Amino acid sequence: MEPGYVGENDGLTFWLARPEDYDDVMSISQDIYRGNDYLPHRYHEWMDEPDRVVILARRAGKLVALESGIVVDDGQTVVVEGLRVCPSERGHGVAGVIQAFADSYMKKLYPSIKVKHLTRGDDPGPEKLSKFRLLARRAILSLSGETESFDGFISALKAKLMSNEGAGGSDGTHLALETEQQLRTILLEPDIVSRLQLPGGAIIQDWQPLQPIESNLAVLRRRNLAWFVGGPPEKPAFVSFYTPPYPVTFNGGALRLNIDLYGTDQGLACGALLANLEKVRAKLRGTVAMHVYMHGSLYESLRTFCQTETGVQECWEKWEQLFLERDL
Repeated sequence: MEPGYVGENDGLTFWLARPEDYDDVMSISQDIYRGNDYLPHRYHEWMDEPDRVVILARRAGKLVALESGIVVDDGQTVVVEGLRVCPSERGHGVAGVIQAFADSYMKKLYPSIKVKHLTRGDDPGPEKLSKFRLLARRAILSLSGETESFDGFISALKAKLMSNEGAGGSDGTHLALETEQQLRTILLEPDIVSRLQLPGGAIIQDWQPLQPIESNLAVLRRRNLAWFVGGPPEKPAFVSFYTPPYPVTFNGGALRLNIDLYGTDQGLACGALLANLEKVRAKLRGTVAMHVYMHGSLYESLRTFCQTETGVQECWEKWEQLFLERDL
């Protein structure tokens, strides 16, 4: 059998993905995530990432599905990402077949795995949810605009924040974390999960949930994130970061910007959004699709905060990020 072959089931053969499979993978990824698909940007990074496995399914030699998993949380968890099925095979059970094979294969490679984690941007309904434990829901505010509109948008947000401070509200001040040691000190605090109300006890970075433990810091370090903290520096009441913007096909071509907010203080949430935007502004080009992930209690206040006359506008109605778990 050819190199890379790892098994077969139900008329499908399974293979470890290679860099040269990129074009085939893109060909089955049409209309994924409403033009916000991360895989075109991440695929080649995945080929070399430690503790990640990317599995392809083929039928009669033709690529029909992909699923990837990365092992995290001290080897206890596999985070499943990237599931997709070619349009002609959707609705015929292929997703279930590749998921079952990937679960079994990952468990053989990493016997320490106990649970499977995944995040979804849609509610699959009670029947499918019954197969998982729903650990958390996060609200998502989605905005888009041209880069030249973001200067005015940032200025308008700054004026709103200053006005709120003058009225006796939180000043929303946030400090950038400059060193690995600063980040380690904050993320490894024993009470960080309860203090920030982390969803399902995890930091979710670009849809990838990671427990705030030592072994996961290396994963976060690879992501080149820009971190901010708000509130008392020794015990922050708010933590946020943005993922470096990356290209997607939204509206014919755009940069996707993900900003993650952790905490429940509304004033600090507004300040965190502004701090991230000020830091990332120089990296924005062309059309920008911005998604802000937050505790559900913050959504309405952040949405109101972002309503300006600057050309940066809400592009999708409120949606949610579901964090799911099942035993393996």
